[in-house]
Amino acid sequence: MRVVLAGDTMLGRGVGDRLAAGAAFEELFSPAVRRICAAADACVLNLECCVSDRGQRWAAPGKPFFFRAPPRAAALLSWLGVGCVTLANNHALDYGSVALLDTLAHLRDAGIAAVGAGPDTDAARAWRVLYAGGLRLGVLGCTDHPADFAAGPTAPGVAYAELHQGVPDWLAGQIAAMAADCDLALVLPHWGPNMTTRPVPYVRTAAPRLLAAGAALVAGHSAHVCHGAAGPVLYDMGDLIDDYAVDPDLRNDLGLLFEVTADAHGPVHADAVPLALDFCHTRLARDREAAWIGRRFAAACAELGGTAAPVADGRWRVPLR
Repeated sequence: MRVVLAGDTMLGRGVGDRLAAGAAFEELFSPAVRRICAAADACVLNLECCVSDRGQRWAAPGKPFFFRAPPRAAALLSWLGVGCVTLANNHALDYGSVALLDTLAHLRDAGIAAVGAGPDTDAARAWRVLYAGGLRLGVLGCTDHPADFAAGPTAPGVAYAELHQGVPDWLAGQIAAMAADCDLALVLPHWGPNMTTRPVPYVRTAAPRLLAAGAALVAGHSAHVCHGAAGPVLYDMGDLIDDYAVDPDLRNDLGLLFEVTADAHGPVHADAVPLALDFCHTRLARDREAAWIGRRFAAACAELGGTAAPVADGRWRVPLR
């Protein structure tokens, strides 16, 4: 099984304007990036926006950013080769429950599975099964912020998991059930603060507990900056596409796409593919760009007790078992 994983994918604001104006999909993702995603047995990412042309901004004092993509964004994801997204993040309800339900409908119509959000608590917390490479890949999403986005018994929202105090019983139970039902259990947590270079302590504590519950692979996101990997934990995959301002030190415009190889015994290794995020356009990183993000990723892995070794085409390979 070959699974491509990507982090925060923001298709609103500037990206959304281009989509709404009818921009060709190649203007947003280079052919080389699309080939990697489309050739995988499964491609999964964090969709950090709603997909709708309806709704009102979520009424939260001090909330600075609201991301909404036009309905055409679902077709873009399908063209890219995405088979499943997690909506468990702090932007799924940016335009309220009507836009979240629209998002689910647009994704469904495009043939894309969604986890991490739903019309009620049970749906938001449910996992989905993808058939990839002859194996059953289970996918589950959760987020540790914001609490007011949490789905309720009859209220649309996200799979909220308060990870600061440990892994909630409901999450551990869902992971265990998914692991029993699938060949490989993938957990996608949206955790920790933005613009950090390493996982905060509570994330470091939560990761092994997710594995102990039955996760074969944990792939996190939220920081907008790639973190390191250790064992079967990719702590933060950074961003895939956006229109964000670039921090000259953190270089959130240089990221990674993860190509995971797995078999019936679990994940084997992940190849980290260097990316460059231009304004509303993502391509493979060039020589100096690839070298910079590769060095930083290898150092971040070492800090966490993991390893990353250079392989062909500028990639860095991380052992996952």
